[in-house]
Amino acid sequence: MCSAFKRIIFGFILIGGSLAAAADGALKIAADPNNLPFSNDHLEGFENKIAAVLAEELERKIEYVWHAQRRGFFRQTLKEGDCDLVMGVPAHFERALTTKPYYRSRYVFVERSDRDLNISTLDDRALRELKIGVQLIGDDGMNTPPAHALTERGIITNLFGFTLYGDYSKPNPPARIIEAVANGEIDVAIVWGPLAGYFASRQETPLKITPLPKSDDLPFSFAISIGVKKGESKLRDQIDEILSRRSEDIQAILREYRIPLDAGL
Repeated sequence: MCSAFKRIIFGFILIGGSLAAAADGALKIAADPNNLPFSNDHLEGFENKIAAVLAEELERKIEYVWHAQRRGFFRQTLKEGDCDLVMGVPAHFERALTTKPYYRSRYVFVERSDRDLNISTLDDRALRELKIGVQLIGDDGMNTPPAHALTERGIITNLFGFTLYGDYSKPNPPARIIEAVANGEIDVAIVWGPLAGYFASRQETPLKITPLPKSDDLPFSFAISIGVKKGESKLRDQIDEILSRRSEDIQAILREYRIPLDAGL
């Protein structure tokens, strides 16, 4: 998902306007086995579903290489390993050949519907008094753009950090920040859209999601592509063709998982 977050793909031959499979064996995809809504080893994530669309078009079997998304993930899987791709990387990600973006999302506010806080901007004065949950990236606790923007506004002492990785011994570690809003541990959270949309819809307590507005200081919206192993430009081009032809199916998967989508890919 960029300085803010993290997270990344496939092959065929065009014959007379139709796509025929290239005889390249299994399509090796590096993915996290415990990272819903993106992926897990039960193939329940939206990236698993989109990967299945690509594999169907390529007429190739998927072979997952399961690897926790921690420091060294891309080096060990794409650069030094034999993986073909990763589903879900920032557009123009420097560690891979990137496809055309297949969705764009942004950071959102998450609050309980029964609180009527109606937070819609980082300049809302109520944020100086509320308990705010923010996501932290990486082993060094690197700030996401919203966390950085809040600290620039002097909002520090009432911030509660939730690592994007969470407690990996438990299912769905990124869900903890959403659960903290639902159970009243914090008042509002600022969360990467796909995580917020998916987990908020699964809480017993109704939650409200509001996209962060565009900022002149920091980006809060990011286009997401598939990351292909460097040197595999043919595969990258083939995946671009699939992303265009199966765009409606891919968008339907994203809607099914309640991914907040931005316009303007």
